[in-house]
Amino acid sequence: MVDWSSPRSRRWFLWGVLAASFLLVNVYRLSTAVIADDLMTAFEVTGTQLGTLHATFFFVYALLQIPTGILVDLVGPRRTAAGGALVMHLGAAVFALAGSYAVAFGGRLLIGLGASVIFVSILRFCANWYSAAEFGTMNGLSFGVSGIGGVLATTPFAVLVDSLGWRSSVLSLAAVGVALAIGIYVFVRDSPERAGLDPIENVPEQTRLSLGESWQFLGVVVRDRLTWAVFLILFCTGGVSLTLFGLWGIPYLAQVYGLSVTTASLFPLLGGAGTVLGPPALGRLSVRSGYRTEIVVTAAAVYTLTLGVIALVGDPPLAFVAVAFFVTGALVGAFVLTYPLVRECNPDRASGIALGTINGASFLGAALFPSLMGWILDSYWTGELSGGARVYTTTGYRVAFALATGAALLALLCAVWLHRKTDAAV
Repeated sequence: MVDWSSPRSRRWFLWGVLAASFLLVNVYRLSTAVIADDLMTAFEVTGTQLGTLHATFFFVYALLQIPTGILVDLVGPRRTAAGGALVMHLGAAVFALAGSYAVAFGGRLLIGLGASVIFVSILRFCANWYSAAEFGTMNGLSFGVSGIGGVLATTPFAVLVDSLGWRSSVLSLAAVGVALAIGIYVFVRDSPERAGLDPIENVPEQTRLSLGESWQFLGVVVRDRLTWAVFLILFCTGGVSLTLFGLWGIPYLAQVYGLSVTTASLFPLLGGAGTVLGPPALGRLSVRSGYRTEIVVTAAAVYTLTLGVIALVGDPPLAFVAVAFFVTGALVGAFVLTYPLVRECNPDRASGIALGTINGASFLGAALFPSLMGWILDSYWTGELSGGARVYTTTGYRVAFALATGAALLALLCAVWLHRKTDAAV
């Protein structure tokens, strides 16, 4: 039972409303893999075009992260998140009803436009309702919600699609989402003070920035080399993972191993489970051990090795692939340890701008990697079709995973630099 007069009690309910909307963001962005064949058949598209359709969400999401950080600091997380959620679900309705590739593209763009503001709004809300000591934990829990959305976007969504069809399934998500958007506007408040409550100890009220101050803080953030090292780590690891779980992972398993779509969807489900468990667990490990960048470096090395094995072998045992999906999902928990680092290196009042700047990295990667991997797969396509969808070769998938491995290696190099820089600063 929520004690509405207690800020410490009410904040969990308000965070839960925001988190529920963020969960649907992750269902939308990762569910394309389940309906990939349906989309290729419905709109008669190639792998490159499918990759571009999927990536549209991430491209607009990435471009809007810095403006989102400024917007959240200017008008507050409540109005930003409510408006974004409404646009996102209206876009989902357009996507579900689309009769052509162009209309579907526009719907997917609207989904990304609305979704782009949700996560930074949650982080800004947490900065206003939780102390600095609690922020790392809330950061991990918020990322854990993305993993739950990732799980729902796999086998559960596949079962729903088998029952209702892909169009009705997406429309159902949109209907639930509109109700959540209304809930955010009605219930959420930007801070305890704006909710008419007493301040929470060690959580100072953050005044909203003027537009001039926003540009000033943005300049400070983008001139810091640490920002760009973190940006590249998230660009590579987040972009590859979102591409693997959200688009090409299921076709890879279905075409190389002969699995059904429903069975293949169990593997991204494992990745989603890893994303649920990894951020809180690794965040707790970091707090207890005092290590942060050391964990990031180790995770980047394991991430690179895991993808490298798939690129080298092409069709390793399914047990290894299952572990690889879980591990790549869980290691997200290590890479998000960079978020508190960036927040600590910038003024509290500019937390929305700082977090928005790096939050766009994963989604910029997820905007580019699907099309690049689709182009690689199309390059090795032999002309084989199944139900109107292209069937790709094991060699094509090996080259696509080699691209992912190269990106992971770049993330590892940036993680080593980050560790050396922060270690020298101690």
